[in-house]
Amino acid sequence: MLKRTVLLALTLSSGCAVHQVQRGPRLDPSSRWVLLPMMNFAETPQAGERSESILATLLRIHGVAGLTQYPVATSDTDLPELDERRRYEAALAWGKSAGFTYGVTGSVQEWRYRSGLDGEPAVGLSIQVIDLATGRVVWSATGARSGWGRDSVAGTAQKLLDRLLADLQLEAPPTAPDSSIAHRP
Repeated sequence: MLKRTVLLALTLSSGCAVHQVQRGPRLDPSSRWVLLPMMNFAETPQAGERSESILATLLRIHGVAGLTQYPVATSDTDLPELDERRRYEAALAWGKSAGFTYGVTGSVQEWRYRSGLDGEPAVGLSIQVIDLATGRVVWSATGARSGWGRDSVAGTAQKLLDRLLADLQLEAPPTAPDSSIAHRP
């Protein structure tokens, strides 16, 4: 019995995930959406850009077909902006001036392989949808997930982002009238 309990505890502790979601109004997926920078608070370089790439694809899969990504701003020396805050502020200002309705942003808190025998991947992410006209956050979610020793960090992040986006409430697209239905006066 003790062996089963220990085995069950080990099984449940590996590949754990936790997430929380702020419920918001239904959002129009046909509005103009822009993917803004993901702030990188992890120790892994370019974790923000890596999560942006995955997030862009998953947003499209979840119904945001017209997603645009922010332009990569460069400094006077033609080098990309390395200051996370300035990069975000520039992209946000560009999104507002370009007339986008919603901006999707967030942060990466963890993006690494944990040390130990298995070296399992661990990610921690937050996502926000901002109404660019008002600056108000209309939806947000945060979560953390660890994978198995054979999993990749990107795969673990993809699973977490997909789970978080599953709670993003989008309006159903309008359906075309069915021409096979006979209308009676």
